[in-house]
Parts: sequence; structure tokens; C-alpha cells
Amino acid sequence: MRIGELAAATGASPRALRHYEQAGLITSERAANGYRAYDAGAVLRVRNIRNLLDAGLTLDDVRAFLPCLDGDVTAQPVSAKGLRIARDRLAVIDARIAAQVAVRDRLAAALREVT
Repeated sequence: MRIGELAAATGASPRALRHYEQAGLITSERAANGYRAYDAGAVLRVRNIRNLLDAGLTLDDVRAFLPCLDGDVTAQPVSAKGLRIARDRLAVIDARIAAQVAVRDRLAAALREVT
């Protein structure tokens, strides 16, 4: 299938698909006309990538899950490495949230002082 068909089947933009390919998460063959051609298994792989990204992981994080991206990622037992990656990413997200709450609190306090 061509990139537009894969995009339609997965909800990912062609730009995102090219980015996933550049990151080594999906592969394509080049047709005689130079267009990318993906096999049918790319649909499941891209859906799994998008699910992991939606869960807060980065593309670098998703690379650790390469061996299981062609199956049901949610049904497979989580590896120790996968758990570590998820916990580390959660800690980063928690730290960002705490930093944003602190900024909000400072701004709210400053506004209370001027009103």
C-alpha cells in the first residue's frame, strides 16, 4: 500500500509516517516510480506506535518495543525494560506537571497582589 493508504488506515499523517520511517520504526520498499510501498503489517505496527505515543512515550522510548510492535502490544507481558521506560517517562511527565503548577501558582499569587 502507498503512504496515503497507510495514513488513511491508521489516522497518522503521511508526514508522521515518514518520521516513523526515518526513526527506524517502520520500513517501506520503493516502487519503480519512487513511491513508498508498505506491506499490510504496517497498519498494526503504526497503530501500536501511535498507541504508545498517545500513552506519553517518545519515539526513542517506542524503539525499545520494536520486537512486539507487530502483535497486540497490550496483550503481551511487559518486559522489565518496558516497565523502566514507562516509569521513567511518567517521572518526567510528573516533573513537568509540577513545574507548570508552580508557575501557575506564582502567576496567580502575582495577580492577587495587583488586584
